[in-house]
Amino acid sequence: MTDKTHLFEYLLRLGDNALVLGQRLGEWVAHGPELEEEMAMANFALDYIGQARLFLSYAGEVEGQRRDEDQLAFLRDSIDFKNVLLVEQPNGDFGQTIARQFLYESFYQFQLEGLSRSTDTRIAEIAERVSKEIRYHLRHTRKWVLRLGDGTDESHKRIQNSFDELWRFSGELFVADETDNWAVEHGIGPNPETLSSRWNQFVGAALTEATLIQPDDGWMDGGGRYGRHSEHLGYLLADMQFLQRAYPAASW
Repeated sequence: MTDKTHLFEYLLRLGDNALVLGQRLGEWVAHGPELEEEMAMANFALDYIGQARLFLSYAGEVEGQRRDEDQLAFLRDSIDFKNVLLVEQPNGDFGQTIARQFLYESFYQFQLEGLSRSTDTRIAEIAERVSKEIRYHLRHTRKWVLRLGDGTDESHKRIQNSFDELWRFSGELFVADETDNWAVEHGIGPNPETLSSRWNQFVGAALTEATLIQPDDGWMDGGGRYGRHSEHLGYLLADMQFLQRAYPAASW
C-alpha cells in the first residue's frame, strides 16, 4: 500500500467511527429517558457528525476521486465502512448506550491525545478541536456510569449486564495492523496497543467506584475495520442512507 492509500484508510476509520456513533446517538431523539438527557444525546450526536465531516472531507481530498464527505457517508455499502464493531452496536436501554459510550470514549480520549501530536498538521488540528468535545462527553458519561452502577438494584444489574455484553467488542480498539504501523512510523497517530493499559486503568477505576465488576478479557470480536460488520450496521445504514439513495444528488 502506498502512503496515500494508508492515509485514506486511516482517515476513513476515524471518520466512520464518528459517523456511525453519531447516527446511533441521534436515534435517542424523542426516545430519551428525560428531556434534558435527550437534548444531551442530540448534541453529542451532532458533535460526532461534525467530526465525521472533518475526517471524511480530508479523506476525500486524499483519495482524489472527487468524492466529498457526503458521498463517502451515503454512497458506500457496509462492507466499505471501516468503523470498529463497538460503535455500531444497538442503543438497547439507556444503560447499554452509556456503557457503549464509556468504553469507546475512554479509548477515544487517549487516541485523540496522540493524534493531536500528529506530524500531519490537519489531523493534529482536528484532534485538538475534537478533544475538547470528547472530554465533555466523557465527564457526562462517567457520571451516568456511577449513577447507574451505584443506584438501584435494577439500574446496577442492567448496566453491569451491558458492560458484560459489550466487553467483547473492546479488544478491537487496541489491535494494530499494517495501517496503524504505518501511522506510527510516520508520526501520524499513536500505536493503539500502547493505549490499552491506560484505558484499562481509567475504565477499571470508574467501574470500581460505581460498584461494578470489570469483565474478564476473553474472546474478542473484531473485523469491523476490514468491512466485516454485524447485521446491525446494515439496518443503520439503510435508515441513514435512504434519502440520498432514493433521490441521488438531490439538494435542498
